Amino acid sequence: MPLNSKRMITTFGGIALLMTGTASSQSTATGSLTTKQASGFASEQTSTLMAEIQREAALLQRHAERLESLVRNTHISRESHAYHLDQVKLHINAVGKHTADLQAMRDDVVPWQQRAIDKVTSHAVEVAKSTEAAINHLRENRNLLFVSEYRDHLTTIAGHSEGMKQTVDKFLDYEKAQRKLQQLEENQNY
Repeated sequence: MPLNSKRMITTFGGIALLMTGTASSQSTATGSLTTKQASGFASEQTSTLMAEIQREAALLQRHAERLESLVRNTHISRESHAYHLDQVKLHINAVGKHTADLQAMRDDVVPWQQRAIDKVTSHAVEVAKSTEAAINHLRENRNLLFVSEYRDHLTTIAGHSEGMKQTVDKFLDYEKAQRKLQQLEENQNY
């Protein structure tokens, strides 16, 4: 598979939002809702976005782990590295878009959801920075796949991808437990 330098160049548009902390406001979507309704809406949206991030994070983690394993095999081509970095880039950009949406509604959700948003955002930013650095390294240093700087980027991508996936999994498990508890409490009242 020939290396397509245009494919390797990325703007990381969604991740730029993460790094600057800028995100669009959701005020038009919740403008006519009461504070409690807006909070409930934001909590539901948070869950939906976290489920999307969970899906992307699982795919991201697979490619990140593959990349990390490639660095231990000197017979793997540069194109294989480029392919998996490109896949990581696609998934982290999707996560970045969802995370920017989460940041926009962060103030409207409960504290444990805010902590989850912060933690996922932190992992996503680290994955994005290391992905961009690894892509730049690969583009500028065609034959230096086994230097420690490049390997460190791949290790960071893998570690933070795993951390992001675990954070989202725990968040969704906690939310499921919260809903079950709420159901049980409601059923006790009847």
